[in-house]
Amino acid sequence: MNDFLHKLPQFIGNHVALSALFVILLLALIVIQAQILFSKIKELSPAGLTALINRDNPLLIDLSALADFEKMHVPGAKHVAMSQFDPEKKELAQAKSLPVVVMDKDGRGNSAKAAQRLLKAGFEKVHTLGGGVLAWHAAQLPVAKGNK
Repeated sequence: MNDFLHKLPQFIGNHVALSALFVILLLALIVIQAQILFSKIKELSPAGLTALINRDNPLLIDLSALADFEKMHVPGAKHVAMSQFDPEKKELAQAKSLPVVVMDKDGRGNSAKAAQRLLKAGFEKVHTLGGGVLAWHAAQLPVAKGNK
């Protein structure tokens, strides 16, 4: 270890670009992890969602396309098209104190945008399902079919 520390300045001097790239990537990783840690929106794994369902009975909102929702969705989830998603709607506004989980087909679609809109509307406990309904299905958890 001592030999490594003595050769490190020489390595950095010989490989400035590589060393700078390492520092930039390290800082980017730290910033991303800090954002995740301090975010008000928590991403849940399928197991985390199962625990939340068993503990708090959250409102589940699925923003997948209707055809994808009808093929499979988390049991108890309500389908809402993103174009119809409005956190200020009377029915949704009544759930401001409840935990709300927003999901879509693969976790890369509209769920993050919808979660941000919920936070701005005053919702207190906002979550997203990491990996979306596909991750739920991949974890071999039960899925519902149809439009209910």
